[in-house]
Amino acid sequence: MLRKSLFALVLSLFLSSSFAFAADKIDLNTATSEQLQMLNGVGASTADAIIQYRDAHGEFKTVDELTNVKGIGEKKLQQLSEDLMVSKK
Repeated sequence: MLRKSLFALVLSLFLSSSFAFAADKIDLNTATSEQLQMLNGVGASTADAIIQYRDAHGEFKTVDELTNVKGIGEKKLQQLSEDLMVSKK
């Protein structure tokens, strides 16, 4: 009985922390310039380039599409991808 209770407690803590991590991600399709600039390595010009790309091409379908933005390559994408998400409609 104690083992089941302990397992349930550990599982609930894990699940609640997983949702907290997802909530902390920035959505490329709704983020403002200020929100994007909170990301490590993203300044005003990069944030504006992301928004300009979104305005010109529509919503991002994947985070990987960020490499289509001028100034963002594979290395920067790897650095940013853990902190980003793309909302699905």
